[in-house]
Amino acid sequence: MPDWDEIVRRDGPAVWRTAYRLLNNSADADECFQEVFVAALEVSRREQVGNWRALLQRLAAARAVDRLRERYRRRSREQTTDWNTLAGNEPSPSQGVEEAELAQCLRDALAQIPAQQAEVFSLHGLEGWSYQEIAEQLSLSINTVGVLLHRARKRLRELLAPDHEQTNPRKDRS
Repeated sequence: MPDWDEIVRRDGPAVWRTAYRLLNNSADADECFQEVFVAALEVSRREQVGNWRALLQRLAAARAVDRLRERYRRRSREQTTDWNTLAGNEPSPSQGVEEAELAQCLRDALAQIPAQQAEVFSLHGLEGWSYQEIAEQLSLSINTVGVLLHRARKRLRELLAPDHEQTNPRKDRS
């Protein structure tokens, strides 16, 4: 039986950071953290876990993407205003605010791409996992990881391009 106190002590901070990076909300990250450990318990009852940190971070990325999808769906139902038409041409007053907005755009875009693509993108781009590590944890070939990552990047570029062009009007678009 796994030593849960040791696993939470050792890997818990990385799990929480993974959730927080994607969700940018402490309360959501806390709930995601709890869901991850419940899911990990279920996995450990079915099979032997070789790499707890990898499993937990993978579960955190997947749960966080699920929450982003729900957040996006909820916002889409509640919001009828096209906020893109209200954006001004002036640069943002603070670099921090601009980065926060871009991060939110990325979160919204991640919620719109297929779950497996979002998970691979998050693990590679945000957590720094190698193709090999992702392939092993998701039971995929390295080539499949590359294809999923390529498709995720392409789709994210498409989803983020209109926002990026509006926030950077001086950039040459040739």
